[in-house]
Amino acid sequence: MATLSPPSSSASWPLPPSDPNPNPNFLSLPVAPNSPPSASSSQTIDLPESEYNDDSVPPSADPTRLPAPTLLHLSFNQDHGCFSAGTDHGFRIYNCDPFREIFRRDFCGDDGGGGTGIGVVEMLFRCNILALVGGGPDPQYPPNKVMIWDDHQTRCIGELSFRSEVKSVRLRRDRIVAILLQKIFVYNFADLKLLHQIETIANPKGLCEVSQLSGSMVLVCPGLLKGQVRVEHYNSKRTKFIMAHDSRIACFALTQDGRLLATSSSKGTLVRIFNTLDGTLLQEVRRGADRAEIYSVAFSSSAQWLAVSSDKGTVHVFSLKVESGSLGSDRSRSSSEPNLSVPSAVSSLSFMKGVLPRYFSSEWSVAQFRLHEGSQYIVAFGHQKNTVVILGMDGSFYRCQFDPVAGGEMTQLEYYNFLKPEETF
Repeated sequence: MATLSPPSSSASWPLPPSDPNPNPNFLSLPVAPNSPPSASSSQTIDLPESEYNDDSVPPSADPTRLPAPTLLHLSFNQDHGCFSAGTDHGFRIYNCDPFREIFRRDFCGDDGGGGTGIGVVEMLFRCNILALVGGGPDPQYPPNKVMIWDDHQTRCIGELSFRSEVKSVRLRRDRIVAILLQKIFVYNFADLKLLHQIETIANPKGLCEVSQLSGSMVLVCPGLLKGQVRVEHYNSKRTKFIMAHDSRIACFALTQDGRLLATSSSKGTLVRIFNTLDGTLLQEVRRGADRAEIYSVAFSSSAQWLAVSSDKGTVHVFSLKVESGSLGSDRSRSSSEPNLSVPSAVSSLSFMKGVLPRYFSSEWSVAQFRLHEGSQYIVAFGHQKNTVVILGMDGSFYRCQFDPVAGGEMTQLEYYNFLKPEETF
């Protein structure tokens, strides 16, 4: 098992004093790195919600002057309305509905970093602040640093340095979370003060999720044991360990409010939904009978649906029968009302539960969408009702619609190749 160097991180913050016009939307007062917060005042971030929109500036470089980029990273933003792509040339930001590229930044190799590749791009909703980590054969920044990029100023305004490679980053309006192989560091966004360190089992995928509702931070990460997840409830200062699976954790997702957690293991056959407060197993759904690598798991905004993508080339949508505690607008029925509109995803042999093997009484997906095998896909629910957005590391963008009553195969509404727009526009 790989080991990590002794805990060490350094922060560089804030804007240099020589900058005559610091961004007022991000940080108004300089704060010394890692300095204790003042007892008489508290700093908060006031970030714009609609910086990246349909009226954003055009791409910063002529795409005809550069060869087709190689994708290094794909991720949705916190509300799944946008997605970011890290490439061997830089990064790009896309809007999901309607689909369009709304921004790109292509590095030349001589603009401060020396390289061009971006291995991690983490958006903060739609604002101008992003977290970047260098990647690829010619990284723009060292892979052991998290760079805080302000696109208003087209430069980095802060950085976090570590002794080993950064696997992923998660952002909230008030926190920055850096995930290393066996360590997770939680920082205050306003002054980059280190707030918490967490040890994990080897975590090469950089698995970690944080809730997004203001004032109630929940963080989920792998525990120290195989198949274990750790849940940090920062408001109540409670830590909950859940033995979710017998084999290692492969993927998980958290609802916006942090109340529900969906996990899958390296076997990839089952997805389990837990209550994060007490660790109770609420529901179990079955992707299939054969082993698979789960690439992504996503809740709908109301926690009525769960989507799963895997290396089998199929995206599954499951009906959930649990409450998240803060239901969205697309779940109108009472919590005590039975789910009569959705076809039962339970095997017809469930009446023999306890007699037949567990496989026959598992809950199966309501809807499916078939993709090309061999590419990695991530999935999220669209802002249109009963839609799913699928992104592929081959540059594919799909928007599909599922029938919540009839189920079955989803209908493809849109397809684009966002790396080669001339082929799809």
